Amino acid sequence: MKSKRSLRAFNKFITPLLLIVLLGMIPSAPEEGMYPVTEINKLDLKDAGLKMDVKDIFNPDGVSLVDALVRLPGCTGSFVSDKGLIVTNHHCAFGAVSSVSTTESNYLQNGFLADSYEKEIPLSNYHIRIAESYEDVSNIILNKIDEIDNSAERAKEIAKRRRELAAEYSDEENAIDAEVSEMFIGKTYVLIKYKILKDVRLVYVPPITIGNFGGETDNWMWPRHTGDFSFYRTYVAPDGTSKEFSEDNIPFTPKRYIKVNPNGVEEGDFVFVLGYPARTFRHYPWQYIKFQEDYQLPYIQQLYSWTIDLYERLAKGNAELELKYASPIKRLANTEKNYRGKMKGLRRLSLVEKKKAEEEVLQSFIESDPGLKDKYGNLLSDIDNIYQDSYKYAFARLWFQELGRRSSIYQSAEFLISYAKEFDKPEDEQDRRFNSENFTRNLTQVRNTYTDFDTPFEKAYFLKMLEDATTFGKSEHVNAVDNLVDGSKNIKTTLTDFVDNIVMKSKILDESFFDEMITKSPDEIMDCKDPFFVFVRELVDQRDDIYEINLELSGKLNKLAAEFIDVKSKWRKTSFVPDANYSLRFTYGHIRGYDPVDAVHYNPISTLDGVIEKSFTGNEDYKIPTKLKELYDKKDFGRFYNEKLGSIPTGILYNLDTSGGNSGSPIMDANGYLVGLNFDRAFDATINDFAWNESYSRSIGVDIRYILWIAQKFSGADNLVKEMGVEL
Repeated sequence: MKSKRSLRAFNKFITPLLLIVLLGMIPSAPEEGMYPVTEINKLDLKDAGLKMDVKDIFNPDGVSLVDALVRLPGCTGSFVSDKGLIVTNHHCAFGAVSSVSTTESNYLQNGFLADSYEKEIPLSNYHIRIAESYEDVSNIILNKIDEIDNSAERAKEIAKRRRELAAEYSDEENAIDAEVSEMFIGKTYVLIKYKILKDVRLVYVPPITIGNFGGETDNWMWPRHTGDFSFYRTYVAPDGTSKEFSEDNIPFTPKRYIKVNPNGVEEGDFVFVLGYPARTFRHYPWQYIKFQEDYQLPYIQQLYSWTIDLYERLAKGNAELELKYASPIKRLANTEKNYRGKMKGLRRLSLVEKKKAEEEVLQSFIESDPGLKDKYGNLLSDIDNIYQDSYKYAFARLWFQELGRRSSIYQSAEFLISYAKEFDKPEDEQDRRFNSENFTRNLTQVRNTYTDFDTPFEKAYFLKMLEDATTFGKSEHVNAVDNLVDGSKNIKTTLTDFVDNIVMKSKILDESFFDEMITKSPDEIMDCKDPFFVFVRELVDQRDDIYEINLELSGKLNKLAAEFIDVKSKWRKTSFVPDANYSLRFTYGHIRGYDPVDAVHYNPISTLDGVIEKSFTGNEDYKIPTKLKELYDKKDFGRFYNEKLGSIPTGILYNLDTSGGNSGSPIMDANGYLVGLNFDRAFDATINDFAWNESYSRSIGVDIRYILWIAQKFSGADNLVKEMGVEL
């Protein structure tokens, strides 16, 4: 038998003709399975192990499990009682818990449990969404779109139609928010209407030593032993309408909630997940993967790693700063490690080379048919030309993006400059931040940065970004930074001096100056002589130029991407599951271990024994509460002890297809009962966003038995356990 190494070497040299033969053997069903819920009736779920009626999962004409799903900011949750109780991940609630914590009442560190409705903590400006309807609107979005020759205008028109259709079906008075999701670029669009619930309250969160056990050491890794769960409750007015927090509000009654199976699952059991996965990019050409591998992943990974170190240095020994920085550090660390996993996966799979070889075969297929050659003959070369142009601006575009996300002083100056540039444009052509609907809210957000301006962070971060801008090689440079260092003998000294004497002494740091400027005319704003303001004006001009170039390139790709999918479907003689796009998806599989490397096998269920074992290592990420160890020593396991495992199950591993946004998604058994919460993927599966394969793609969840045991035995949350219908 050939070794895996020799087989990989062999694959590099497969001829196009042989690839055609081999690819012709691929089953018509796609490997990946992140299915739109509207498509699940086409799947053979009974044969896979489902024991319930498919219509009880999704029924467009009635109530089904999808009505128990809620879309949270960046995550998924689900109703688990008829009193509006929602369960999701601890890390999904991390920011909200941080926002209501203080150094005196540190719920993030110590946990929180409300033993009555009155003690639940309102979460300011925290809303959830429940999907109410789906409608294909492709014909509306794409009507006569091909008559627009200019690619940038075509892209703008599609974006405009999506916004207008969403606005038409949104109803603020009745708390309905609509959005148009792009299923296939330039090809299919779906209108989704959501019910917004505005009164959300924190009910229960375990201490961080349980909810984030393992920290960054275990993040994206298996085996996991993390109690990654938390509970919210949502409320409505007595008449059932969605209202902001009021003491008169009552718990919301969902159309459907998910019942809990306190007995959990065993290895090999069928399971499925419903949730709101973020973006995936599996149907993109090889050049997009190259952009990720050469530009986005390495640049963002190093920047986030540096920023995390900065936060930690600034917060060391300062309890207030540790609490303040906890949420941004966690978000950055999650992405940073994810990107490291993706880079490892891209290299391991040689994905760029494989996709490139596949498209060479696709080109041969096109040229084998005169009709296809006439229609698609230049398709792949046209796509390549567009990407080659986009690479020129890759680093600069990423740089502007990250500067705008994290630098408050830049945000203030940029807001004024962009406001002046957009002022005289028709509202439907304006940057959406400045139209009548959004301007006041965005202005308030900028003003809020003055109340919490972080001078040490701003100074260090701005210097870092300036230094980064001098390292972009042959890629498009940031002109304003080049002008600063042109002819400089010591770039570090020049940039440090600029930050100390120009950036940190700018008038824009004075809130009264900002308030005065926002009242001036566009010409007066643009005529401001403050040196930093002049510098940012030059930055914004270049950023806008790059945006327009990127918009034109995206417009061209938008049209070609639809043709790319069409011809691939003809070649593969199958349809494809659309890439994830934050819309509700269904995925199914089994509780299953895997073999990540030679001679290593991972079992699919971890236990409380592993928590205790890790706690002895001395690693700070593995600290546990004293009470947890006491419960373990006393063998106080209640009904959640598993005889087969000889312990309390804590984590589960399964071969489902998940991505970012699936955090908090309910894991359900063959009968539709809750058996866990999805919270992660294995490190090798971070590549899922670009390619999925059953051999290494594994997702990770917290076992319902661990959730219930922690709730009952550790926290004394018998009220919640009983509310979920579990007998103790």
